[in-house]
Amino acid sequence: MRIALVTPLLLAVPPRTYGGTERVVAALANGLTWAGHDVSVFATADSCIDAHLIPCRDRPIMTDPRPSSEVADQLTMLRRVRERVDEFDIIHFHTDLLQFPLFDDISYKTLTTFHGRLDLVGLREFFAPYRHFPVVSASDSQRRPLPNLNWQATIPHGYPLDQYRMIPRTDRAGEEGYLAFLGRVDPDKGIRQAISIAKRTGRRLKIAARINDLEQRYWHDEILPLIDGHRIEYVGEIGEDQKSEFLSMADALLFPIAWPEPFGLTMIEAMACGTPVLAFGCGSVPEVIDEGVTGTIVSDVEEAADALEDTLRLDRARIRAHFEARFSDSAMVSSYVEVYRRLYEDCSVQPGKHVA
Repeated sequence: MRIALVTPLLLAVPPRTYGGTERVVAALANGLTWAGHDVSVFATADSCIDAHLIPCRDRPIMTDPRPSSEVADQLTMLRRVRERVDEFDIIHFHTDLLQFPLFDDISYKTLTTFHGRLDLVGLREFFAPYRHFPVVSASDSQRRPLPNLNWQATIPHGYPLDQYRMIPRTDRAGEEGYLAFLGRVDPDKGIRQAISIAKRTGRRLKIAARINDLEQRYWHDEILPLIDGHRIEYVGEIGEDQKSEFLSMADALLFPIAWPEPFGLTMIEAMACGTPVLAFGCGSVPEVIDEGVTGTIVSDVEEAADALEDTLRLDRARIRAHFEARFSDSAMVSSYVEVYRRLYEDCSVQPGKHVA
């Protein structure tokens, strides 16, 4: 099939450090290409994928120091997509909302995967006229605020099996273990709760997290005073080449979120390294974690502290095996191809609707 994947232009595909949507798109683009499909990706010029790259911006919006308009850049890209619709059988958007008014007349030829939360004020009214658009969720919990959309499937995100590796922990002999926090400095991500869990259990915590401009005040006022550089350590934002070691050497990943997480890529990254996850049961967490196998689900800091020792005893090889079975790129690709083919067949038999 001829498939277009359209990205938000916020980061490269895949991103160099923090970034979820673009990392998933990279895995999907490469997986579809390796499976023999003709894939084109509308993304930033510094993206690095095995599919055809259609550059739509010279650099990612989030790392561009120049004053710029995110909406203007994305609308310009969508205009280019619209001009080339006859080249594709399916146009798969990963751009939230902007495409809906622009592709209303050919909605049957599109698919949109939502990567963010859908419980925001205004979304119900926005989507009222666009319920015919085919859409996909990353978890069942993600779609609950908007149950009447044209849901095609819930497709969990996936990674190539060799993207993260389970590093033997024998090299760590004699070194005190640590708990890990990976992601972004944000109240909803639970960084303060992670620090509380570490302190309550008397364990070290290593924090590898991005600090966005809007989060600088929260970081300096609320989090930095809690970091002593030894028991609670901030190691900075880490790249993909550092994640396997950071997560493999961790005793557990702490994921004490306080928001309706649509999926939670950090959880499956830990699983890929054989590391158990101790998480609060918000959003998708109960769908991603196999309780007692890949991690433990709790409701607050006190429960987390009580559950930590049992979590640390989970079998790391079994955790990795569950990642391979549930969250591989091949499983994600197969699920999307099934949806693509169904949409292609449905629109090919509708009068007046032709797929080139």
